[in-house]
Amino acid sequence: MIDNQTFMLAIGVGNIAFALLMAGYMRSADSSPALRYWMWARLVGGMGQACWWVAPLVDLPWFDALFPFAWIGGVVIEVIAYCLFFGMPDWRRIVYPSALGAGLVLAGAVAAGVSRPQMQWIVSAIMALFASGAAVLLLRERKAPLMQRIIGVNDGLFALAIWAWLILEKGRLEGAVSIVGAVTYLFSYMMMIVNGFGFLLLCKQKDDLQMKRLATIDSLTDTLNRRAFFERAESARMLALRLRKPIALMMLDLDHFKRLNDGFGHACGDEALRVFADTARAVLRDHDLMGRLGGEEFALALPGTGLDGALQAAERLRVAVAEAPLLSCAGSYRMTVSIGLVMIDPNEELTAALARADHALYVAKTGGRNRVEVGPAILKRA
Repeated sequence: MIDNQTFMLAIGVGNIAFALLMAGYMRSADSSPALRYWMWARLVGGMGQACWWVAPLVDLPWFDALFPFAWIGGVVIEVIAYCLFFGMPDWRRIVYPSALGAGLVLAGAVAAGVSRPQMQWIVSAIMALFASGAAVLLLRERKAPLMQRIIGVNDGLFALAIWAWLILEKGRLEGAVSIVGAVTYLFSYMMMIVNGFGFLLLCKQKDDLQMKRLATIDSLTDTLNRRAFFERAESARMLALRLRKPIALMMLDLDHFKRLNDGFGHACGDEALRVFADTARAVLRDHDLMGRLGGEEFALALPGTGLDGALQAAERLRVAVAEAPLLSCAGSYRMTVSIGLVMIDPNEELTAALARADHALYVAKTGGRNRVEVGPAILKRA
């Protein structure tokens, strides 16, 4: 059976190895602040555990004094990594006082000259408190990702194992390792492995989702970019064809946008585009597709919508844009939008339908702007 001293060496080496692994990963990828904090948590905690193992061998008492602060410091940094990763507000109000309280307890124990077993008992109790908090933090969301729940359950089991060891055996460290002690060691090692790889996978998953978003979403307006709109609109067209459902298509253009840009600056033009996109999202249905094709030009695909419904939606959008809040950068300026609307023919390609909608938009612009123009249907051959 493994003894306490050997276990501390194993867990310390494991944590340092994880820190080096994460450092290597971060060199080849754009790492998040949370992952950097996690790496430092593993490194600091591992160094503390290594100090505990080395102290009796080299007869350096200050190594024993360094151990508790390093180990608890690693735990605190780990909790900070969780808070940063999940974007939890006001985490400093909880973490900083808790860390200060733990540091004062450890400083008092060092000043009192407690024995090594007593110090490890104190450190274990503080770790159980932080592990319990981390478990609550990770498991509080009902729809949390599976890996997040696994890490949370692992933290909870680790805390329970420590509490059982502290209460049932009063943190016994000398002599043969008991069943409770062995279980506590097992959960400690499981926490290191599962949480290490789990958090690394969570960070990678988040980075992948961010990259996917950057590849499909226009960063200014949060609408689909040109490529993504064409892909999804084509999928919607094919589905409508199979289900024999109608699908409407619109081309939209903000009126006098160049005048706004030239008169008030490009930052004001960007604000106008964001206000327009937010207004459109408030009017449209969740499954309607909106994309920014370039500049002030947008496109809309309305699956399952006939001509009458599409015309009503276009009018609602036109009115909503005209009534949108004033731009903060342009005083009394009021936005308006011109819209070209067509129904996609079952045998028509998406690019051809967009060309017809663009022509209807041109008619709306030349006909006075701030209006909806319905393009003619495709003439059927006899």
